[in-house]
Amino acid sequence: MIKDIFMPTDILLPDGVDLEKWSVIACDQFSSERDYWERVREKTGGGPSTLNMIIPEVYLGDFDEGSGAGSICAAMDACFELGLFREVQDSFIYVQRTLQGGQVRHGLVGAVDLERYDFSGGEAAILASEGTIQDRLPVRIGVRRAASLELPHIMAFINDKEAGVIEPLGENADSLPLLYDFDLMEGGGRIRGMRVHGKKADGVTSALRALGEKSRTLIVIGDGNHSLAAAKVFWDEIKQGMSEALRENHPARLALLEVNNIYDPAIEIEAIHRVFFGDGCDDFIKSLEKSLSSTEPGYEFTWVSGGESGVFSVSADCIGGALAGVQKFIDDHADRAGCRVDYIHGAETVKRLARGVNCAGLIMPAIVKSELFATVTAGEVFPKKSFSVGRAADKRYYLECRGIRG
Repeated sequence: MIKDIFMPTDILLPDGVDLEKWSVIACDQFSSERDYWERVREKTGGGPSTLNMIIPEVYLGDFDEGSGAGSICAAMDACFELGLFREVQDSFIYVQRTLQGGQVRHGLVGAVDLERYDFSGGEAAILASEGTIQDRLPVRIGVRRAASLELPHIMAFINDKEAGVIEPLGENADSLPLLYDFDLMEGGGRIRGMRVHGKKADGVTSALRALGEKSRTLIVIGDGNHSLAAAKVFWDEIKQGMSEALRENHPARLALLEVNNIYDPAIEIEAIHRVFFGDGCDDFIKSLEKSLSSTEPGYEFTWVSGGESGVFSVSADCIGGALAGVQKFIDDHADRAGCRVDYIHGAETVKRLARGVNCAGLIMPAIVKSELFATVTAGEVFPKKSFSVGRAADKRYYLECRGIRG
């Protein structure tokens, strides 16, 4: 019987292949840069690679759901037929990821119980951090229906200020069996993974249970919200009519992902700012301030336009609520005001752009790590393009797999 929210599982790793060519970055990165993905395709050279089993979002507009899903599933099946996997049974994988800047991020790969997950705004042990865009789900669900494997790029967070779950593994990492250690392509840094099983896995599970006793919500999804939502929809679809015993043991009830401690120093949460272009942007930004500013305590936003700037406060119970209010105003009024919106990293970039003609910028408040959980557990979700977990090249690469057919 499944008792835990996050648990060890049977994990498939590539065996006897070039791991640098096998591992490619999350499909939702470099979504406007076809040249990045063309370089990746050239580097993989048609050999065994997770590139053959994903849909980079840059190509979504060209994707034919029928033939595309068939090609992906055929590539997955070929990995089994060619014997390209070895199975690491009943285990977590402790991951050390050396980032571009030299920091080391610590993670734990395992499986979550989708029965404990909700992305619709309800209460659950596992919650989404951002609103789900329904249009982004059908293609993912269609692939999962036919797939024999799942490949996670999902990064999730636990709220472990005392560093009692993942960090202790690093103190004795050299005693753990090494599973992989290699450089990632395209400046992705280096990744090292070690097996955690038996008593060490039991220790992790016990620490997670203790952490879960402190809050109704144990895990918040950071990256890959839509991939996990697709897995949940698929599971809810196929479990209908199953016996209780089959529901307990069906592999599609679980989903593979990497959990990180939100307080890991290598986890950086960066605000994503707004820039407006068009004849009406100066009036629009001042209208936004007039409509949303409050004299009550709240979260500070800074607007810049030409040589002018201003700061106003938006009152809300949590930062997610303040961001949601601002984004709703933008969604409702920017087009009518003749403004095109872009989403920009870096406040200095916003200030530089806003010095130009017919341009204005809105610098969003910084997101404190503790506010991520506070927002989600308060029943709020962050609106689109609220924050980024580190730089694009530091996102998760596809590497581990898990079988999901019954």
